[in-house]
Amino acid sequence: MASVAPPVVFKEFCPLYYLLNAIPTKIQKGFRSIVVYLTALDTNGDYIAVGSSIGMLYLYCRHLNQMKKYNFEGKCESITFVKLLSCFDDLVAVGTASGRVAVFQLVSSLPGRNKQLRRFDVAGIHKSSITALAWSPNGMKLFSGDDRGKIVYSALDLDQGICNSSLVLEEPSSVVQLDYNQKVLLVSTLQRTLLFYTEEKSVKQVGTQPRK
Repeated sequence: MASVAPPVVFKEFCPLYYLLNAIPTKIQKGFRSIVVYLTALDTNGDYIAVGSSIGMLYLYCRHLNQMKKYNFEGKCESITFVKLLSCFDDLVAVGTASGRVAVFQLVSSLPGRNKQLRRFDVAGIHKSSITALAWSPNGMKLFSGDDRGKIVYSALDLDQGICNSSLVLEEPSSVVQLDYNQKVLLVSTLQRTLLFYTEEKSVKQVGTQPRK
């Protein structure tokens, strides 16, 4: 007997005005009016994270319909990449145009979860724009890549409030994608794609010909 095809669900495109209206289009800095551009985006079932050109991260909670704002101290620089993770705690990693990387451990109302906003900084290894971020499923490892080909591994101990970072790989061209699973880091650059085995610290290239 032929299997019955599942019903098709039609979805209508709808601009997220409730989200966009909560983000200013301009800010005033001294006598200057600065236009706010949206520069990075990530979503999951709980949050929508939006990075901006003024260094402000806008985090919309989908369950509470609330918008919160997070920023870097000091220089207002463009956010180039954001990456959310929901594990035991909710985490968001943020990268900027100058190579700054920070992790925010979000507050949760659920019992046994984090009750105080905490921030972890990746010490200044990156010196150029962050182009990719990747989490391990448990939130204990964060990988970051930049447009000069540097890939940094950060080990997070959320209980102790510690973040230790080290350079693990350096490619001759910009990193465009990172993904991590089962002790293997997938790295794509403008020139090639490779698998980096984090335990053995070995590299296996995918394919033989460089990208044109």
